[in-house]
Amino acid sequence: MMSETLLYSGKAKDLFSTDDPEVLKMIYKDQATALNGKRKEQITGKGEVNYEISKLIFAYLSQQGIETHLIKNVSETEQLVKKVTIIPLEVVLRNVVAGSFARKFGQPLGQRLEQPIIEYYYKNDALDDPAINISQATALKLVTPTEVATIEAMTKQINTLLIKLFNEIGIDLIDFKLEFGRYQGRLILADEFSPDNCRLWDQKTHSSLDKDVFRQNKGDLVTVYETVLQRLTKMIGGFANV
Repeated sequence: MMSETLLYSGKAKDLFSTDDPEVLKMIYKDQATALNGKRKEQITGKGEVNYEISKLIFAYLSQQGIETHLIKNVSETEQLVKKVTIIPLEVVLRNVVAGSFARKFGQPLGQRLEQPIIEYYYKNDALDDPAINISQATALKLVTPTEVATIEAMTKQINTLLIKLFNEIGIDLIDFKLEFGRYQGRLILADEFSPDNCRLWDQKTHSSLDKDVFRQNKGDLVTVYETVLQRLTKMIGGFANV
């Protein structure tokens, strides 16, 4: 019988130990948060639909040569994942002006950037995840210069793959957040990829298909996420049979 201990409780997921010290169980929660966790609500069904979307995206990326922490899908909200040492940086890539980038720099919402922009944020809830540059991150020994090069290359590769995928289902990939972990001497993609940590806009209506719906009280979150899931399932459903 599997012995499980809660190791980490996050805003959207919990991590548990298993009988294998190299494997963790990750469970998606029905919790939605905004303002860096200051606003919280329970939304029935959110955990399941995020799980399904992330399952598809991670399986698709794996098929394209991106190594991820995903080992196996266990239930409607549970996955077995590799135990990684998370690099305490949130890696944000922006293709289009939106969110904090628009506010901070007074840029017009929706303007496509000539080149994708990569930003870094220090993963520290007590400090409200402050922006950090690479010189600061390496000085604090959060990451090495070699790891930075790998992270940027992988992030750009993931962006190229996902822009193509979302274009095929009528969605613009505006921006997204990734996390990486150290595993057996190499960096791999960890955490999740869902509308919780990216911006997606419908190409015809330009409406949000992501957590901005919750942040801005613009509709039912699960219904919007299910729209993304349905389109992805039609396109790449076969990739997720892991």
